[in-house]
Amino acid sequence: MTEVASRKQDRIARRQVDKFDARRTELAVATLHTLAELGYARTSLREIAQNSEFSHGVLHYYFADKRDLITEAVRQYEVVCVTRYDEVVATSTTARQLRDEFVAMFFDTLDQDATLHRLWYDLRNQSLFDESFRADVLEIDSHREAMVWRVVHRYAELLGGTPAASSALIYVTLDGLFQRALLHQLSGNAGVVESLRAELPVTMDLLVKV
Repeated sequence: MTEVASRKQDRIARRQVDKFDARRTELAVATLHTLAELGYARTSLREIAQNSEFSHGVLHYYFADKRDLITEAVRQYEVVCVTRYDEVVATSTTARQLRDEFVAMFFDTLDQDATLHRLWYDLRNQSLFDESFRADVLEIDSHREAMVWRVVHRYAELLGGTPAASSALIYVTLDGLFQRALLHQLSGNAGVVESLRAELPVTMDLLVKV
């Protein structure tokens, strides 16, 4: 085989891989809301297919099992989620503005995307029992931690201070508040959610050393 022919075959192979990956992404995004409604324990590829426009055969061709599909779906959602606050960080000129806009967005996404966030926590909990999830979950979790760190680090800068703890501790603090708010949001406990909304600005101030 000539070098030119070999390069051509390589290009064709790469295009085929790219098309396959693009189709996986498309299917994962399209089935995301179905996955979020059903959750991990109650789903199989067949059940997902029955609740979506795609056949079981199509899903099985692109995904080895439900673990593969759910992980890819959550990963695609997180691509959007982990940049959710970046504009707030980039455009805020005062600490008050950043804090207020962060709190508003924090609870807006809780209201608008509750089932999608529930799917993430479902996957993260499953990783405690299923080792095959752990590498993906740890990678996604690291991106979420970096997102939270960007917010708090910039908030501290605007206050003329520094973060009062490590990125890991700051992340688990805000993530724990978010998970608690999510539980009460799903349970219809609006009063508890509003209490947590009022506590978030105070929590942010505790995370900064001025």
